[in-house]
Amino acid sequence: MNTQTDFIGDIVAADFRTAAIFKKYGIDFCCKGGRTIEEACSPKSLDKDQIYSDIENLPKTDGNSIDFNSWPLDLLADYVEKTHHRYVEEKTPVLQQFLDKLCKVHGGAHPELFEIRDLFFASAQDLAAHMKKEELILFPFVKNMVKAKISNEAIQQPHFGTVENPVNMMKHEHTVEGERLRKIADLTNEYTPPADACNTYKVTFAMLQDFENDLHKHIHLENNILFPKAIQLEKEFSVQH
Repeated sequence: MNTQTDFIGDIVAADFRTAAIFKKYGIDFCCKGGRTIEEACSPKSLDKDQIYSDIENLPKTDGNSIDFNSWPLDLLADYVEKTHHRYVEEKTPVLQQFLDKLCKVHGGAHPELFEIRDLFFASAQDLAAHMKKEELILFPFVKNMVKAKISNEAIQQPHFGTVENPVNMMKHEHTVEGERLRKIADLTNEYTPPADACNTYKVTFAMLQDFENDLHKHIHLENNILFPKAIQLEKEFSVQH
């Protein structure tokens, strides 16, 4: 790993602990992972040398951190679906219920809650459709490629042409969700409940922050590891027409 020349997405793929460093400096490592640290620092006038230093000073790994980069693609696709897709499905209705309640009780004093609710509801609806496309179209094709490679068989030409087509669509949708959650973070003052917040208010903001953190990891695993490797694997086949 070369922190000065590698893309941020590749740095995080090599060691997920670096994600916390990028988050601290407000650098997007998932949707905008295809930049170097220097390129990400320039517009924000951040000190790139400080970030290099923070990464260099991470303690040596103890072998317990998960190296997603080394996982077979079918296993990674299963992990994303059973861990991150399931997380979204479980947390979404709870958050929607809480946000509705907050708008009813606190909307008068905190009108920004209505925008937060609308953004989250739009995100929930789009994410549900997005995940179904991955589960029914993209992930099965990735798994078929892995199976075909193991058994040394050709793969059938998919109806979507090349895997890059659904990948580009998924990446675009990731960017939209990333921007929505960034807006929610701004509107909640980085998930800081106001002085008059009740327990539901505090829990909702904490859950929204967890939701954003989980989505960042979810998008990172796809954009920076699963998708580029799926494109690479497809290129290894001589596709049968």
